[in-house]
Amino acid sequence: MSKPSIQPAKWQPPTPVAKPPAHNLPQLNILPVPGAGPEDALFVDDAIYTGLEDGRIVKVSFDGWQIEVVADTGGRPLGLEQHPDGILICDAEQGLLLLGPEGLTTLVAKGEHGLRVCNNAAVAADGTVYFTDSSQRFDLEHWTADIIEHSGTGRLLRRDPDGAVEVLVEGLQFANGVALTEDFLAVAQTGLYCVDRVWLKDGTHEPWITNLPAFPDNISEGDDGLVWVTMASARKPALDKTAGQPFLRKVIWALPEALHPKPDNLVWVRAYDPEGNVVHEFCGEHEQFYMCTGVRARGGKVAMGSLNTTALAWFEI
Repeated sequence: MSKPSIQPAKWQPPTPVAKPPAHNLPQLNILPVPGAGPEDALFVDDAIYTGLEDGRIVKVSFDGWQIEVVADTGGRPLGLEQHPDGILICDAEQGLLLLGPEGLTTLVAKGEHGLRVCNNAAVAADGTVYFTDSSQRFDLEHWTADIIEHSGTGRLLRRDPDGAVEVLVEGLQFANGVALTEDFLAVAQTGLYCVDRVWLKDGTHEPWITNLPAFPDNISEGDDGLVWVTMASARKPALDKTAGQPFLRKVIWALPEALHPKPDNLVWVRAYDPEGNVVHEFCGEHEQFYMCTGVRARGGKVAMGSLNTTALAWFEI
């Protein structure tokens, strides 16, 4: 399949102020899954749920011995969240779905309200869903085009319990992870190396965590009250150096995939308090698990998913 064309925008990335820290990753428990790309990780009772590249939603026990396929979206599931009526699924090819006792239900289909790449979500106690649409320009297959182009067409949306959908924020650089705290929504902009916040009281949108040394992916609020942020890969100097040179970025995009900048084989997550201070940071390497794209903290355990591996992982703090 041919690549879509891109129209890179000039921009000035912030100067990196930090690099990956010294490796301090606790011992990982690796849970192989029967497929590629378990992008997110969701604690449900005594198991971890994730979605695979082929559309299956699987339930994996903490010891990895029990694996059950609980659904098949027929698309590409990404973020998962608990919902009052079941499991919420952000599917890049199908839209916003709900897995309930009666099976799968579509809450917002791809194409409705302009939804193109449903990526991640957070759910309020009353069933209100806050979710991201990563790009209006490219499908998930070509997500790197959005990062290279830097056109900023990502969105944050809200779906009310009555089905009404509203766009809360537009112009995001590959809108990604969403976390809901008591006072605000946090939303990751992968292409801008930051996490913003949207105040629930008045909808004000402002920077929260800026100039990250990595590309943030999924985020979530843990039961510790912290916002956990995946650091999928360290920033790439080649992309930062060509930010003001659209022609060179077109050249990079035109290169064969094998020559594109590659994600690091790192496992890297951070946890922030509501003031934006780093409380935890874990970073290291593992042969079976890397490029962490989903993170969840509960009861002293941290579970992680990865877009690029065939396993989940978890560790104890």
